Amino acid sequence: MDNGMNVILFEKMPEGGLRVIEERSWSMNMIAALEHVNYIVVGSVEYETVEGRLNVDEGKLELLLVPMHNE
Repeated sequence: MDNGMNVILFEKMPEGGLRVIEERSWSMNMIAALEHVNYIVVGSVEYETVEGRLNVDEGKLELLLVPMHNE
């Protein structure tokens, strides 16, 4: 059974701060797919994945994202 894991998406703001985009449970298949992707679409906004951190204390995967500005 695929219990998944809670994933927190953080947006890196231009001034350097962080903003939580969302937190939700991802399946292990979605987490495994991170190995093959550089971009994530959330709320119709495309983000580039910058880095990830496994927070063992909280049992959560934290992803740092920067928005893509398609002009």
